[in-house]
Amino acid sequence: MSRLPSWVLLAVAASPAVAAEKPSLDGAWLSQGYGYLLEFEGRTLRVSEVTATTCVLSTTAERVDAVVTGREATFQTPEGHVLFVREGGDEDHKRVHSDGSASDVRIDRVRTRPSVCDRPVANTPMGSFEVFSRTWAENYISFDLKKTDWDAVVRANRPRITSTTTPAELFDVFAGMIEPFGDTHTFINAPDLKRQFRKLRPGTDRVIGGDFAEFRSKRMPALLEVTERAYVHGPLRTWCNGQIQYGHVDERTGYLRIVSFSGYREGGDFAAGLVDLEAALDAIFADPDLHRLVIDVRINFGGADPYGLAIASRLATNEYLAYTKEARSNPVDRDRWTPPDASLVVPSSRPGFRGPVVELIGPLTISAGETFTQALMGRTPHATRIGESTQGVFSDVLARHLPNGWRFGLPNEVYRTPEGTAFDGSGIPPDIAVPVFADEDIAAGRDPGMARALQVLGTE
Repeated sequence: MSRLPSWVLLAVAASPAVAAEKPSLDGAWLSQGYGYLLEFEGRTLRVSEVTATTCVLSTTAERVDAVVTGREATFQTPEGHVLFVREGGDEDHKRVHSDGSASDVRIDRVRTRPSVCDRPVANTPMGSFEVFSRTWAENYISFDLKKTDWDAVVRANRPRITSTTTPAELFDVFAGMIEPFGDTHTFINAPDLKRQFRKLRPGTDRVIGGDFAEFRSKRMPALLEVTERAYVHGPLRTWCNGQIQYGHVDERTGYLRIVSFSGYREGGDFAAGLVDLEAALDAIFADPDLHRLVIDVRINFGGADPYGLAIASRLATNEYLAYTKEARSNPVDRDRWTPPDASLVVPSSRPGFRGPVVELIGPLTISAGETFTQALMGRTPHATRIGESTQGVFSDVLARHLPNGWRFGLPNEVYRTPEGTAFDGSGIPPDIAVPVFADEDIAAGRDPGMARALQVLGTE
């Protein structure tokens, strides 16, 4: 459902090869936004998650002896996750990047590490409460949108935490604090309790029914089959572990279903997944019978933004700005942001499609499914959106650790159109509103979104 932005989950495949050490990185660096402390020492990197009152070790990583164009240094965690420092900047200002993300994170050298990092947070209920509440206070982007006084929420819940608070009680407190947001890019994972918290925007969970695992295994295949049975001629071809599917509605109308922007290669290797995606797009857009195209992302739980940009580049007739990305940069002032990072759609020289496109969207168009939709908004000719508004979550999930071993996450970034519009909360609206997976349509084997798409494309 979501992209993996934390330093522990930076999903980049280590590239082969061979780089000279640059000891100028040695020392402490703070990120602009994101709340990270990076400490380089020779071949070792320590990453900590910092607030004004807490500091929790996120991960350690070792330098990879690899020469890769555009990288100054590459580091790999024991789990195999890699982050790299870009070439450029100066000795006190750098950028770090994760493949799978649409932007960099700026880091600045500091003379000393924050003093709070000299005092480990106690593994107590109150220690975890402090990390949780402060991380939200300093990073969450939607308090105003959700009309929430977070300080009041914290004051109301702090007395509930004592030295005898059980893990189950603590989980209930945390979940109760954030459940009213109805924000799909928030989560809590408590492995010792075998409990997880994740919610869709209120009113958009009708189709799923609350259980994502059961939806994926049972209801989702049944929904997809309605479209295939009613409209698709012949079996769909699949690529990228079944996440990319293509077939025809008629002799001249192609149907491209994108189930997700992740899982394209076993093991989560982003770079290898991109190779597989490009090969799939080569095959799809080499179709000589493709004259008009329906793209279906009505069920798409997200993944990596660059995959969506790669697809958009195959549909582009000219270069344009897809979106800019900014992170909340001040722990107190919620209106201060990092400098915008621009993501461009650049027409690809590989096989593509420049003709009429209709995109089917809905509430289960989530995260990278939405940034892909945003990346198509500047296309010429216009890609007509049909269905219902998307879920309304765009940011990478800022994944964090608690002293008790739990993890939680929240959105700390905003994606803006070239005009400065953000769609957090409300989602991207359709050009033409059509019910998505209404119970009566599913029962009758109807797909009104596809029917309307074919009308727009001028075919029966």
